[in-house]
Amino acid sequence: MEDKNLSVFETGGPNDAFAKYFKGQSYLNMLSLEQVVVGNVTFEPGCRNNWHVHRADKGGGQILLVTAGEGYYQEEGKKVRHLKPGDVVNIPVGVKHWHGAKANSWFQHLAVEVPGEKCSNEWLEEVTDEEYFKLD
Repeated sequence: MEDKNLSVFETGGPNDAFAKYFKGQSYLNMLSLEQVVVGNVTFEPGCRNNWHVHRADKGGGQILLVTAGEGYYQEEGKKVRHLKPGDVVNIPVGVKHWHGAKANSWFQHLAVEVPGEKCSNEWLEEVTDEEYFKLD
């Protein structure tokens, strides 16, 4: 990648803290840790995160604001959603899902953590190559 910054938000460094929950290389730049947590997440082509669920006793969930590239979002049991800049994904608490880049495109989104009580992520199995490569 010649210019690591795909949008107005800097890409940040390798997402080492969460690498075990991603297949492929991702990058993370935390934009806000006050009031509302917002991270700029960048996925190299083919990179995706594992299936996961956002948990909370009250409130919680996540909103994805797509800023660059093309990617996917899928909830368990539903068809994949193709994402492009300007798309918004509202992810309620308790919904098993994954998101990531298309095989031939970088992908970037802002991950907005919806405030809540006792919020956490439950990381699950990876999205297999068989599941992933049959999407297009």
